[in-house]
Amino acid sequence: MPERSADWYRQAERDLDSARSQLGAGFFEWSSFISQQAAEKAAKSVYQKLGGDAWGHSVTDLLKGLKKKLNIADELVESAKALDRFYIPARYPNGWANGTPSEYITEKDAKDAIGNSEKILRFCKDILAR
Repeated sequence: MPERSADWYRQAERDLDSARSQLGAGFFEWSSFISQQAAEKAAKSVYQKLGGDAWGHSVTDLLKGLKKKLNIADELVESAKALDRFYIPARYPNGWANGTPSEYITEKDAKDAIGNSEKILRFCKDILAR
């Protein structure tokens, strides 16, 4: 399989830009979900760079898997955990007892998600630059 870490990382950056746009438009649930997606793709870019294969969608699990080869701060794993909370409930009404994701996910949630995603992308960018 060809090494495509740069492609994965570029898409992660684009996803994060999209999350910022969704925040500005008031789609906080989508901003939060796309922030999670950006972090997931950034983590997968590191797997690509290291010659590994990454499966799954949990940013937390992806970072824990990278801990076998890299020094990853607990704070970064906590950022991943916060992002993973948005993987399903931000998209589907059945993630909640009633109502829609837009009724539960707030502007603060979206801003926090973007911030957590930015931390993970910075970490991954530093690894890719080595």
